[in-house]
Order: sequence, then C-alpha cells, then structure tokens
Amino acid sequence: MKHLTIVVPEGENNLSSIVGAYKIFTRANKYWKDENMQGKGKVDLFKIELAGISKKVDFYDGLFSVKPHKHISDIAKTDLIIIPSLNHNYNEAVKGNKQLINWLEQQFKKGSEIASVCTGAFLLASTGILDGKSCSTHWLVEDDFKEMFPKIKLQTDQLITDENGIYTNGGAYSFLNLILYLIEKYYDRPTAIFCAKVFQIEMDRHSQSVFTIFKGQKMHGDEMVKKAQDYIESKLDEKVSVEYLSSKLAVGRRNFDRRFIKATGNTPLEYAQRVKIEAAKRAFETSRKTIHEVMYEVGYSDAKAFREVFRKITGLLPLEYRGRYNKEMLV
Repeated sequence: MKHLTIVVPEGENNLSSIVGAYKIFTRANKYWKDENMQGKGKVDLFKIELAGISKKVDFYDGLFSVKPHKHISDIAKTDLIIIPSLNHNYNEAVKGNKQLINWLEQQFKKGSEIASVCTGAFLLASTGILDGKSCSTHWLVEDDFKEMFPKIKLQTDQLITDENGIYTNGGAYSFLNLILYLIEKYYDRPTAIFCAKVFQIEMDRHSQSVFTIFKGQKMHGDEMVKKAQDYIESKLDEKVSVEYLSSKLAVGRRNFDRRFIKATGNTPLEYAQRVKIEAAKRAFETSRKTIHEVMYEVGYSDAKAFREVFRKITGLLPLEYRGRYNKEMLV
C-alpha cells in the first residue's frame, strides 16, 4: 500500500484544498477496490493521512479546526505529499513553517513526490527543490512569487505543471483538476473519470489563462519602463510602435527592450497585446458591443489577427469568451 500525506501547515490556510483532496482520494480508493479487487482483499491503493506540526490548526477565526492524524516527524517515508493553499498568507506561512519546509525537502530526497495547491507553491519553493524548474500558482501572486523565487520558471498560464514528481497548479478551486491529474497518474483513467463524474469536475483542463486579470507588473522601480507602460495603457485604440516609444523616451531600442522585459516579464509588444486584450475582455463582459466594435476600440483592424491574439492569451475565441461571461448576450 502506498502512503499519501496531506500536510496541514501552521497558520491560516485554505481548508477546502485539504478537505477536497482527502474526500476525492478516499472516494478513489473505494472505487479502485470495488472495480479491481471484486471484493477480495479490499486493499486501498493509498493510506491517507493528514500530518502537521500542531495537534490542532484553526481556520477562519476558529470557526473550523483540523486535527492532523500525525506529527510530520512520525512519518519516516511517504509516497505522495499534498501541500494545500495558504490563503495568500504566504510570507507568514514560510516563516512559521520552517520545520515543515525542512521535512518536505528531506522527504523529496527520500523519493517522495510532492504536489502544491495554489499558493502552497510558496512553501514548496522555499525548500529549494523547484529551483530551475517550472511552477504554477495563482496569477494574483505572480509578482510576489517571482520576487521571492527568481530561480524558478513561473508559468501562471499553466493549470498544472509536472516536473518529474513535483506537481504544482494554479489558483483556488483548480486544485480539483490537480487531484484528478494525480488520481489518473496513480490509479488509472477510469478512476479519474469516475471521480470527475461524482464530484462534477471538468476533466483535462490545461490552462488558467481565461481566468487571469492582467494588471501589469509595476513594482519594479524602473521609471522609464513605468512611463512606457502608462503610454501603452493610454493608447488602447492605437497600434503602438515600439520604435517610436523607445525614441520618445530617449532610449535605444535594444536597451529599451531589455529593461522592459526585465521589469515586466513581457516584451513591449506582448505587454501591449495583454493590455488591449484585457480591455477587450471587460468590454465583452459588460456591454452588447459586437466583436468588430470591440476590436476597433482596442486598436485592431484585422479580425483574424485579433482573434489569434485573443485566443493565444485567453485560450478562447472572442465569441466564445463573450458567450461564457456576458449573460445579456445569451438572452
């Protein structure tokens, strides 16, 4: 029998990702036994245990409490570890969970696989085992994560990353997709499909791009880049020339590109595209404007180019996006 450890970190965490992981894996165990053992032996694939540092961890001002089965020091070896979301209290969580972080690192060295949910990636990243690897987390904390862990290749467009035994996922309830991914990996596809149907989770989602609200990285301290960002954002209905913008700011083109990428993580062209598409998304969500009206408002004259950029950034075509998020257009 394999061993699954769902850790309960110190501090205010996300209860749903702890309970959800426990319930879905428990149901997967039952289905696995019923389908594969024909009632004989009744062996679970996983022994599932919650483990932490304290005997009890309170959630939501004491409204709920979790009592881990074991202290982490009592688990010498485990096959799979799930780290829950930290409810965005990641800085305090890292400070208050040094013992857990050390334990995670030791378990990984012993061969354990580790999966983090949403901002649980901050605990996982603090072990150092993600350095040089790809990782996802909630798009809201992208800037903070990049600042704290510059050696990690953050990919917030990805719903799930798989780095040979290290798994991360995007924000909030997308942890359900990570759990299905792990169930398919450890059990089989039929078990994952069964759990998806029972818990009504959409299978095989790969991106969280459609949920991202782009605001642009502006905590970088480069005044020249901030001026460039402000200019791009003020010219939504125009096609911004990067050559013109670098000249306007009296910066050589190569130096301009280098500083812009370093500060924002995007090229100037990518940044302009994301700003325009974010404005288009808001228009599709809140108005009855046609696709072409919105396209022209955000500086595109070529419908094909607009559709391609929109789908590249959101994962959906403009018409699909409007149909999903604008209730009035369904009437």
